[in-house]
Amino acid sequence: MSRLKNHWFTFFSGRILVKAQGDGLERLINKLARSNVFLWKLKKKTNKELIFYISLYDLHTLRKIAREFDCQISFMRGEGMPFLWKRTKKNSGFVLGLLLSFILVLFLSNVTWGIEIEGANPETEYKIRKELDAIGVKVGALHFLNNDPKKIQKELSNRIENLTWIGVNLKGTTFHFKVVQKTEPELKDEKSPGHLVAKKKAIISHMFVEKGKALVKINQYVEKGQLLVSGTIGTEEKEVNVPAEGEVWGLTWYNSKVEFPLESSFQVYSGKEKRVHSLTVGKLNIPVWGFGKIDFKDYDIEKEDHSLHFLGWELPVKYIEKTLRDKEEIQRSLTNKEAKEAAKELARKDLRINIPEDATLDKEYILHEEVENGKVKLSINFQVVENIAEEKAIIQGD
Repeated sequence: MSRLKNHWFTFFSGRILVKAQGDGLERLINKLARSNVFLWKLKKKTNKELIFYISLYDLHTLRKIAREFDCQISFMRGEGMPFLWKRTKKNSGFVLGLLLSFILVLFLSNVTWGIEIEGANPETEYKIRKELDAIGVKVGALHFLNNDPKKIQKELSNRIENLTWIGVNLKGTTFHFKVVQKTEPELKDEKSPGHLVAKKKAIISHMFVEKGKALVKINQYVEKGQLLVSGTIGTEEKEVNVPAEGEVWGLTWYNSKVEFPLESSFQVYSGKEKRVHSLTVGKLNIPVWGFGKIDFKDYDIEKEDHSLHFLGWELPVKYIEKTLRDKEEIQRSLTNKEAKEAAKELARKDLRINIPEDATLDKEYILHEEVENGKVKLSINFQVVENIAEEKAIIQGD
């Protein structure tokens, strides 16, 4: 282990291969040993010629001692970092050109030069390319300025409705997208004969019957399962069963119990942020930009990892971008009236989640209100107008 350490130490500090000739070689070696000059790879060519390595640090001592003896010292070559750096400076133009070539190839290897989409029809492919362009994935863009493939996959799935699945893969400088589209079920030309019945209790508000016989009137109260529009039409002598079609809108009711605190605290972003850029090689982190002390007392960190490529190979190097967002805690105090309005709005939001999209809020009634343990508690009844009709097949013998 000590020899290995010495090898690396002399590489960084520099070492010299020395040739010594003359009659006083043994005395020279003994004197060097007593002066703590370390020699290694000592080889005796003849009785009057030796070859050995010394550290660059001991060069001055060697020259001084060699003058005391009848020896001729010559230096065959220098090795290690100091000599390598000296030769590099002499060939700086070549080294600079080599470095610039590497940087250019590295840059071009991390640019998107192709986007291939497989499995999509022309219309869907056009939508995908349009959305990719919107999120910055296009020919000529740098890979590490785009999202990673998983985020791109999620973005496309959220933005394009007729995708069952889309796979995203970056191979070299080309993005490959494999698409599985949704298969829309074929619409039946003819519906089976059936009635329209109430799917919940309600008071009829208004209705529009396209086909069938209406059995209820405006302002009539109906129970769940009650027949609204019959699919049996005609006279008693000649009855015909048809698929009843239409809309029957009714007033329905929903109850919501909510509570809202008078005193609360929550965290918000102040708008201040700091960006930190770095490179990671294994466990080694090398800061690139965003030095300095972080002045935020409390903050969130958003981290994005970007892989670097060289001629199609993924390098064991990652470009890391961190965004530090300053947070601050806000204390909020509400009056009873303000907390009541906030609780009502919370109840309305909950209602919108639970009612059909085409339903509308008609009226609201507060059934119970109290302030307890620093909270306003409400029980609210909502009156909603919604289509209560649902199809029920006519079974032979009904």
